[in-house]
Amino acid sequence: MSIDSLMNQDIKTRCNEAYEKVVAYQDKLNATITAIDPKDIDYDKLEGKLKGIPVALKDNVSTKGIKTTAASRILDNYYPVYDATIVEKLRKEGAVFVAKASMDELAMGGSNLTSMIGPCHNPYDLNRISGGSSGGSAVLVASGAVSVAIGSDTGDSVRKPAGYCGVVGVKPTYGRISRYGIIPYASSLDHVGYFTRNIKDASLVLEVLAGRDDHDMTSSFEKVDEYSKLLNSNVEGKKILVFDNVVENIREDIIINSFNNVIKGLEEKGAVIKHVRFDDKLMKALFPTYFIIANAEATANHSNLDGIRFGHRVDGNTMEEIMINTRTRGFSSFIKQRFVVGSYSLFEENQERLLKKAQRVRRLIVDEVMKELKDADCLIAPASGNVAPLIKGNKSDELAPEYLIAENHLVIGNFGGLPSLTQPMGFKDNLPFGVNITCNPFKEADMFNIALAIEEITGLKDLVKEDF
Repeated sequence: MSIDSLMNQDIKTRCNEAYEKVVAYQDKLNATITAIDPKDIDYDKLEGKLKGIPVALKDNVSTKGIKTTAASRILDNYYPVYDATIVEKLRKEGAVFVAKASMDELAMGGSNLTSMIGPCHNPYDLNRISGGSSGGSAVLVASGAVSVAIGSDTGDSVRKPAGYCGVVGVKPTYGRISRYGIIPYASSLDHVGYFTRNIKDASLVLEVLAGRDDHDMTSSFEKVDEYSKLLNSNVEGKKILVFDNVVENIREDIIINSFNNVIKGLEEKGAVIKHVRFDDKLMKALFPTYFIIANAEATANHSNLDGIRFGHRVDGNTMEEIMINTRTRGFSSFIKQRFVVGSYSLFEENQERLLKKAQRVRRLIVDEVMKELKDADCLIAPASGNVAPLIKGNKSDELAPEYLIAENHLVIGNFGGLPSLTQPMGFKDNLPFGVNITCNPFKEADMFNIALAIEEITGLKDLVKEDF
């Protein structure tokens, strides 16, 4: 249900129903770490653009007095003493929080299989992944529990789950939304993002979340537009770049045919279509570049998770033993592997040939993409080469071009801090898949307008999968 539709319902009723769905759906979806009962809300005092709208928060968003674990056992007893800036902004505009959503542990993953509570299940097929790391947030929107959910996106962690779950996933420009109070992954790549079920709602939510915050020195002073009032689907003369490297590495005919229909529809609406190809060597370097940078930054960011300052503590005879014991039991093997990679990249003798080289490759990738995008309005491609993989028994060849490029191209938006959005494009065997658009910095208004045109072309909006 859209925000507009919810506004026509009794506030208390809709918030209670959202909470009840969060609780009732848990057995099958496993999308929630902490359900938040709205029983103490004073509904008469709610005001704002999201007055009485139930919202789910990814569990790496700090909420004062409410457990915030980032899906890691090492934080299973952590109750923040302050709210993230986005929590304050949402509350100021009348939002009501009903869930802390599941995620990959410390946001370090793309499947939502590494959460301390176990896998999150896709409502379209419970045997399939939700995508990650913001999978719980995507699932709570896709299942109809809430209409808005907050996520974070470091490589594609909002936009990939959006494609797999048939919802809209938005990652705005780097600095557009404050990250104060968000448990980090990789600081140069992290963005706050969010999920809705239609483009109009997506444009409204950014009005609430965006803006300068002195608690976050990376947040921008750029003016925040009233995106929902600027929203229109006029793409006459808009220059749309088709990302041929991605399209050429997708093997599913139904995805290619649906994508071609979108391109045809945009052309019929007056958009100017241009095909672009980037250096294949750089495109194949997307994942390794990301993997080195992200894990190096994560290793530095999470050095405070030591059992001394906060979080779980496992006893030892010395401080060193306490830290070793706590981290050994507190982190999954998956996270430990990433910390090993990050630590290795940070060793002084390795920085030049690994971390600094990856940073230079990142710059080459961004420069090549921006050279084309600066004279265009958006870069468009299928969000993924297939529908959501199975939780068990699905293995990808991570060195194959179709994986290296088709499954990792969304990270370009993080490398360059560019606004990027995934929305539903079609279905294969009743499973959704998405299309992604990436635009120039702080051109979110253009991004929403192009996305609205696509929404009109596909007719796919307000999708809900409740019969799981």
